[in-house]
Amino acid sequence: MAASPPLDAPPPDAASARTDRRVLGGILALVLATVLIGTLAPSAHRPAAVTPGADLTCAEWGDGCRVCQRREEGAACSLPGIACVAGETRCLRRSGG
Repeated sequence: MAASPPLDAPPPDAASARTDRRVLGGILALVLATVLIGTLAPSAHRPAAVTPGADLTCAEWGDGCRVCQRREEGAACSLPGIACVAGETRCLRRSGG
């Protein structure tokens, strides 16, 4: 087995070091701007005035990912799938008549 040659790379010159710092600064600025926009942008989702879970005549409601049922002990909900994209929550079954 032959020994690998030593890695004696010359140190980077000043111009490439400045370029590296500019690229790193640009990436950090883009990440920061993305996080700030995601945090400060208004949400397009507006909750319903009366949610099906708060409506006592609704026995079962769901959003396409999980289903909840009203029981004597309280609400019982299923777990959403791993790649599920929730839709609008709506009543699926009413109690009574």
